[in-house]
Amino acid sequence: MTPRVLVVIGTRPEGIKLAPVIEALHGRSELETRVALTGQHTDLLDQALQAFSVQVDWDLGIMREGQDLFDLAYGCLRELRGVVESYRPELLLVQGDTASVFFGALVAYFERTRVGHVEAGLRSGDKWRPFPEEVFRHMTGVVADLHFAPTPDARRNLLAENVDPATIHLTGNTVVDALQRIAAQDRPVESAELRAALEEGRRLVLITAHRRESFGEPLRRAFGAIRDAADRYPDALFLYPVHPNPAVREAAAEVLSDHPRIRLSEPLSYTDLLTALRRSTLVLTDSGGIQEEAPSFGVPVLVLREVTERPEGVRAGAARLVGTDPVAIGEGIDAVLGAGPGERPPLRNPYGDGRAGERIADIVAHALADQPRRTSDWDGAS
Repeated sequence: MTPRVLVVIGTRPEGIKLAPVIEALHGRSELETRVALTGQHTDLLDQALQAFSVQVDWDLGIMREGQDLFDLAYGCLRELRGVVESYRPELLLVQGDTASVFFGALVAYFERTRVGHVEAGLRSGDKWRPFPEEVFRHMTGVVADLHFAPTPDARRNLLAENVDPATIHLTGNTVVDALQRIAAQDRPVESAELRAALEEGRRLVLITAHRRESFGEPLRRAFGAIRDAADRYPDALFLYPVHPNPAVREAAAEVLSDHPRIRLSEPLSYTDLLTALRRSTLVLTDSGGIQEEAPSFGVPVLVLREVTERPEGVRAGAARLVGTDPVAIGEGIDAVLGAGPGERPPLRNPYGDGRAGERIADIVAHALADQPRRTSDWDGAS
């Protein structure tokens, strides 16, 4: 019988980062691969999957208005149980650190099904930041059988936790695969707000912020610092595709609206987001994925978090931790927007070479066939 792989996707970042893996798995004739969406994200995820032509076999639709973590846990456990019991995969594959990732892995564990964890080993060292993702990825690692570490740091973290070295594979990050593919297509811009921003001819500063630990006053402080910077730099335009969470939208409307050089837009499709990244002078974000994507385009990042599980970008000079402190944010913006031509060194992307999806599919195929691999893992150099 052909070994079965079930890929579980909950959010847009998971869909983006798993798309190259799914494509590579479908290219392996010795495997049968199917995809289940939990529905933790809906419209944002659908856009990303369409961009990569990912075919979905189960759409579980767990999203509910005003849902919390308890709702997500219950929905994932209930719905994924039925899929795993009916499909009976040999391996369940998850990516990252969301509720869908951990509860998907937990369903597999309850059903005595092996778990593969893409982007394994990321650690911030603080269980409350990012919340709840730091704990979700720790616990996913506990039940995982195959750990796909994106960087040498991630591999070292897993080894320090006494994970069996034979189960850890250094692959690079699949986000590099994904953005290389989409960027090469040079698709037209879909968002009217992004088109208008690019046509103004000002330096573009892209903002993304949505982390739970920043809700309330911390987010308002960060937005206040951004508004002050917009006053200081009349040649810059600040574009914020606002996350749909009501707590984020309320703070953005309160602090950032009605400024001539700040644009609040609806969330961008993944292809538009990459266009915005590629055309930006600076990015301010609390997103883990954008910390990995921006260096591919040589764009510096100010990380609106106190800690990051992606220290490689900080060490490479591609990212700077500023948290939600207005002074640190202002200084970080000034360091980039106030710099003259040639004052900033070129940035290096420490996250991958664009072949992570192929490696993961090859590792899975050999693991399910109980065969040793002849090819080596990524060496950690971009």
